[in-house]
Amino acid sequence: MAYTEMTVGDLIDCLSACDRNAPVRQAMNPFFPMAHRLEQVIQATDETGRPVVYLAEGRDAGTQLGHLPLEVAVKLAWQAPVQSPPRRPRRTAGGQ
Repeated sequence: MAYTEMTVGDLIDCLSACDRNAPVRQAMNPFFPMAHRLEQVIQATDETGRPVVYLAEGRDAGTQLGHLPLEVAVKLAWQAPVQSPPRRPRRTAGGQ
């Protein structure tokens, strides 16, 4: 199965539609979705000699920001939209 990788140009195109003052975060682990603060952008080469850009999280304790907001996990198709269960009528003290 061949994977299509996002290029730096694709990333720039996506980011150009965003608010320039918005913080950049990384969504990680679709099975336990968490949000992480980005700290570095590193360019290197892969095992075939091609240039690759890595978006890296920081090392301090505040880098992992907590659970990914449900709205984001749903848009990434990592979680299905969840609705609260229907409310049942409350029972009265008399048991009815």
